[in-house]
Amino acid sequence: MTYFEKDAVHNALNETYAFIKVAKINNTLEVRLDRAEKKNAIHPHMVNEIAFALQYAKQSKEIWTVVLGAEGEVFCAGADLKAFMGMVGEYDSSIPKPNEEILLGELFKKVHKPIIAKVTGDVYAGGFFFLTGANYVVAKDDIVLGLPEVKRGLYPFQVMASLLEIMPKRAVVDWCIRGYNLPVEKAFEFGLVTHVNSIGEVDIQVDKIISDLHENSPTAISLGLESLEAIEYTESKHKYLMEMLQKTISSKDGQEGMMAFRQKRKPIWTGE
Repeated sequence: MTYFEKDAVHNALNETYAFIKVAKINNTLEVRLDRAEKKNAIHPHMVNEIAFALQYAKQSKEIWTVVLGAEGEVFCAGADLKAFMGMVGEYDSSIPKPNEEILLGELFKKVHKPIIAKVTGDVYAGGFFFLTGANYVVAKDDIVLGLPEVKRGLYPFQVMASLLEIMPKRAVVDWCIRGYNLPVEKAFEFGLVTHVNSIGEVDIQVDKIISDLHENSPTAISLGLESLEAIEYTESKHKYLMEMLQKTISSKDGQEGMMAFRQKRKPIWTGE
């Protein structure tokens, strides 16, 4: 992972972040999405900040584990389409531009440190990259897990690819093409979620996982996760799937779906 110059990332804990919060607690790096007013919707600038923090985690020998969390009642609502079209507004961030394109569906595999997703809010669409990219997913027992893209004339191309690495194929395809909310218990059954806890037990479970991991060699674990990335490596599919998403967005059905969602009405599909 060399999205940023190593010397710049060395001071990651002292940088100014606009869309995430970053803190080092003992040998754990905590990264929290911090756009609660926008349901923590993802856009390129937020992704850059996440990648910057994770590159620090990767290259720092003091970081043995990473915890991904989020502020607010929604863990992540998926992509902020307005922001992807350049409409972000003013923000204060000291994070530099990356040296190359960052694809969230591939980012987490490159960290080579155990990642725990602490999911205490609802997850939709592109928010599942955080769950599929983590080694452990500790979820609150009453959250909503939804893939509503097809109801808006879109399709979760990249999310589908990431889900297929974890869940049964038929379950993934059914979820993608019907666009329903998946019960947490089913997500646990399919392996998408590793632990289901009440709100009072989520932090206890996360701390237990961290404690177990820190009893073992951080070097051995890091090298093991590096080898896992190597043996699973295939040429990037996420770039192609991003292109397919753009094609879907520009279709007549895609435009109609997004317009109907904004106008809070049923879409009128034409198949074009």
